[in-house]
Amino acid sequence: MKPRQNGFTLVEIAVVLVIVGLLLGGVLKGQELIDSAKVKNLAQDFRTTPMLIHAYQDKFRALPGDDRRAVAHLCPAGAANCTTDGNGDGVLGGNWDDDSGSEAALFWQQVRLANLASGPVDTGDAAYIPRNAEGGRIGIQRGGNGAPLGLTGSHVMCSASINGKLVRQLDQALDDGNPASGALRAGTTGDGGTLTVISSANPLADGNSHTVCLSL
Repeated sequence: MKPRQNGFTLVEIAVVLVIVGLLLGGVLKGQELIDSAKVKNLAQDFRTTPMLIHAYQDKFRALPGDDRRAVAHLCPAGAANCTTDGNGDGVLGGNWDDDSGSEAALFWQQVRLANLASGPVDTGDAAYIPRNAEGGRIGIQRGGNGAPLGLTGSHVMCSASINGKLVRQLDQALDDGNPASGALRAGTTGDGGTLTVISSANPLADGNSHTVCLSL
């Protein structure tokens, strides 16, 4: 009588390896689909914001946030002021990451009061600042002199806390595929909140979060 063998046969090991391979492939494919969905969501943010500007201008002949007759346009008759008038100079004052007080911060309040976008209109609400698919804040400001990452154009929109891997895919979807140049650029946040554009000395890192800005 032959002694009983312990352990796995080659066939059993092969079957286990095939199953493990299928599981790993499924996990990787699932992550790829999740990343693709995030990139589409991030890209949609950049496409939607210019539409809000145009829709508000069509409705009130003014720039949201900068509208010098915003109270008259947006607040119910007889009600206390629901927003603040801008100075009407045709540009957004302030910075894209302002929480309140500037025209750039009031932009979101006014497009929401105009029923062009959803979200709270109380600037003190924790959910007032819009967020992207990665949880980073979204903002808009004037372009040109002093704009983040050296971008020109009438306005610059920025979206923060985006993983480097997603930045590459986003740039391919919206611009030239190079996050160091073009209309869409990525940067890292340094001391004092200053953004430094991606370069050979400041490379894009897949494991790090970056801020992406687009010239509108």
